[in-house]
Amino acid sequence: MAISDEAQRNHDALFPNHKSTLKETDPELIELFDNWAFGEVLQDETLDPRTRLMVQLAAMIACHAVNEYRVMLGGALNVGVTPVEVKEIVYQAVPYAGMARVFDFLHATNEVLRSRGIPLPLKGQSTTNPATRFDKGLEVQKRIFGDSIDQMYAKSPKDQLHLQKHLSANCFGDYYTRTGLDLKTRELLTFAMIASLGGCEPQLAGHVAGNLAVGNDRKVLVSTITHLLPFIGYPRTLNAIKVINQGTAA
Repeated sequence: MAISDEAQRNHDALFPNHKSTLKETDPELIELFDNWAFGEVLQDETLDPRTRLMVQLAAMIACHAVNEYRVMLGGALNVGVTPVEVKEIVYQAVPYAGMARVFDFLHATNEVLRSRGIPLPLKGQSTTNPATRFDKGLEVQKRIFGDSIDQMYAKSPKDQLHLQKHLSANCFGDYYTRTGLDLKTRELLTFAMIASLGGCEPQLAGHVAGNLAVGNDRKVLVSTITHLLPFIGYPRTLNAIKVINQGTAA
């Protein structure tokens, strides 16, 4: 089996002049994978190339796939994902994957950006401060999830109320309010991360609803999971599809 012209063309668009060492040591696997991931899977054109690469980068952070992330980051930059957008993807991952996992990706991102002559730090994107982060975060939460946020506060045990406040002020106030990415993209990235983490189906269901609320419909969600499939595998993909099906009309 040879790599198809279509798969090779799609691969070269991301990685021009790239010489794969695995193509020499593991040619059969690379032929199988490239024909699938860069041929068959890419026949779904619901997502534009930039969005596709952004959700794949988010998934790789959630999977802690640092080496693959480095490679795909180069491809993302080659198709027009901006340095600011890349940094915002990494920052957006902190409240979902945790700093213990994201730490390595901060350094990997900085190394790739510096290798391309991009000076750091980039321009700041924060829009909140200690006095406004809670109120603005709560506002964004309600814009996405509506009255369910009030219910979460009302039903929270007193010894866990601080976690609801952290969600509002930190997860949403510190991150979702940043510029660099719009709300629709941030919510899609969150969906990609949670699906890729695995074992977070209750939270994934919430963010299926959240994506629908900001304009990412069923077609976009299914397409996102389709493009993540080569990198996160079938079990997490099928779990995510089940959650999508439960939260949307087929």
